[in-house]
Amino acid sequence: MPQPFFLVDAFTAEPFAGNPAAVYLLDRWRDDAWLQRVAREMNQSETAFLVRDGGGFHLRWFTPLIEVDLCGHATLASAHALWSSGAAERHQPIAFSTRSGPLIATEAGQLIELDFPLLPEEPTAAPPGLAQALGVAPIYVGKSRHDLIVQVASEDEVRSARPNFTQLAEVASRGVIITAQSGDQAFDFVSRFFAPAAGINEDPVTGSAHCLLADFWGQRLGKNSLRAFQASTRGGVVQVRVAGQRAILGGQAVMVARGELLVTAE
Repeated sequence: MPQPFFLVDAFTAEPFAGNPAAVYLLDRWRDDAWLQRVAREMNQSETAFLVRDGGGFHLRWFTPLIEVDLCGHATLASAHALWSSGAAERHQPIAFSTRSGPLIATEAGQLIELDFPLLPEEPTAAPPGLAQALGVAPIYVGKSRHDLIVQVASEDEVRSARPNFTQLAEVASRGVIITAQSGDQAFDFVSRFFAPAAGINEDPVTGSAHCLLADFWGQRLGKNSLRAFQASTRGGVVQVRVAGQRAILGGQAVMVARGELLVTAE
């Protein structure tokens, strides 16, 4: 039986910007090897797979190489696809069961808001070769459960970084965030995200990274609500809000394609 899928650009109001994710609504779970092969075929930074689970959905995320514990943009894309296709009732929250616990997506005006876990970081020694691999001069290095965060002195340094991805893949971390306070009054901070060890040299817009960045910049700027820009080639805007031990991520999404996967596992 063909499986419907959607291609959604997340954290953008315009097509061909933000971060694209493939979203599959499955009638039942297939084995992990099949899911990974589909994700490799889609060749997006993340492919989301959904199966109905009571009144909500069980959600899993795969890069072309691995399954991951948390992904923001593919969750936002999933919510947009479910509402747009009629698989979920408009204006009603969607509950997702995931490897990172229950996650909720809610419509908030023109935005989709995601209720995610806050991911505090703590100072750490820079792994050997990190600065050389990134080609930047860190002024702070921290680590959360998932990622390293590297603060640099200016937005220009974030934007001009040209990492050596072969070297960066040797750093023991899911991914590496580089960030600086924004020089543009429209934003509080800018960032970029690299995860070559997970098969993603540079992720265009990374929702899960903002679960760390919300805490990091919220403390430094003394603000609970911030507006962020991820300065990849595609670029994307993320609204972030700290609510206790949760990070509320807000963004828009655009569906750019839909279709059917004709090859299925039995």
